[in-house]
Parts: sequence; C-alpha cells; structure tokens
Amino acid sequence: MVTAEDVREIASGLPRTVERLVRDRVKFNVGRIVYVALSRDERTMGCGFPKEERAAMIDAQPDKFAMPSTGDQRYHWIHVDLDRIDKDELRELVTDAWRMCAPKTVVREYDRKRGG
Repeated sequence: MVTAEDVREIASGLPRTVERLVRDRVKFNVGRIVYVALSRDERTMGCGFPKEERAAMIDAQPDKFAMPSTGDQRYHWIHVDLDRIDKDELRELVTDAWRMCAPKTVVREYDRKRGG
C-alpha cells in the first residue's frame, strides 16, 4: 500500500514538476499538462497511461486499475487504487506518466543523470 505522500515524494523528484491544488484535489503538472491527480480522499490516483494499453491493464488487474470517467476516457489516463500497489509500481506509473508529457530533452537529461 502506498500513500499520497509517496506520490508526492516521487513526483517532486521529477524535473519541471509543479504541484497544484485544484478544486480540493492535488495535481502534478509539467507545464500545463497534468500527469498525476489524486482523488479528494487521496485513495485513488489518476495518471497518464497509453490509451492503447489501458484496457489490457484493467482486464489483467481489475483490483488495481480502473477506467477514468466517461468524459475523461478520451485522454491517455487510468485510475489506480493506491491501497493495491507497492512503491515500485507507483514509481513506475508516476515516472512513465511524467515521461508522456515532459519535453523529450528533459527526459533524456533525466535518464542520462540516472544512468538509464
């Protein structure tokens, strides 16, 4: 199980990330693009995720993942139950969501510094 503080710790370590409070919800952005958002109760996280892989992920692990609301299904987005994932899974989800919206030069520099 992970918490909102774990999300914050991971996201705050990613370049150009800004944390904002929007309508009582914590969101993490790169520029104007939100890549992670917490539910008001901080038990669920929405994050950037490839649309073409979303259904397979939800079908494979429905206890962890869910579709976003109907209005948000047009976006590259998935919902995650924070009670059902560990910190390694969280790190991968948050970092991959960040990679989807961060400038490619920033991602390359991040990878270079991390040895990836």
